[in-house]
Amino acid sequence: MKIVVATHNEGKLVEIRAILAERLGGRADGIELVSAGSLGLPDPVETGVTFEANALLKARFVALRTGLPAIADDSGLIVDVMGNAPGILSARWSGEHGNDEANNRLLLAQIEDIPDDDRTARFRCAAALVAPVADSDAAGDGDGLVDARETVVLGEMAGTIVRAPHGANGFGYDPIFMPDDQPADAVASGELLTSAQMTPEQKNAISHRGKALRALVPAIEALL
Repeated sequence: MKIVVATHNEGKLVEIRAILAERLGGRADGIELVSAGSLGLPDPVETGVTFEANALLKARFVALRTGLPAIADDSGLIVDVMGNAPGILSARWSGEHGNDEANNRLLLAQIEDIPDDDRTARFRCAAALVAPVADSDAAGDGDGLVDARETVVLGEMAGTIVRAPHGANGFGYDPIFMPDDQPADAVASGELLTSAQMTPEQKNAISHRGKALRALVPAIEALL
């Protein structure tokens, strides 16, 4: 069975393959993952106002154009004292999409005077699976699936916003986000780590996207 992942980042396919193998064992061999980018599909305009809406929008966009089951995710940072901002605007919080350094700098300035105990935050990820049963006319607007099985699940990684960036791994807000879940050696030493100080394996074990994708596995398994 072929499933299209709504991304131009081939690294996401590696993560999903690993999760499928972890949860499905040998049955995962029957699933072929391909990226939307490898098929020449563009990224849709994300007009949703929630992570769930944007994940579904992207999965529907790909499923409609390929006739194949599609997986998509959407994620961002939620800072409690900021009323759940930056939320779906996380990647462009400073006004320029994907400028991680500017986004981090602005967010730190906005909560500079907030006490440490009140700097709680969480990364949230919505993962969606859309499996078309019948397609609409090819001239549809991107939401025109006549019949489809749709599943949306959430994953979260709770933590706090530190006062200065630490670490060179990861991306986005990882240098200023310290997860509540920490490696055992970090807890024992008292040297807690930001997401950007963790190895990819440490971060993936607790990440919001990993949790969401694992929660999506039963819906994927049902298609086999």
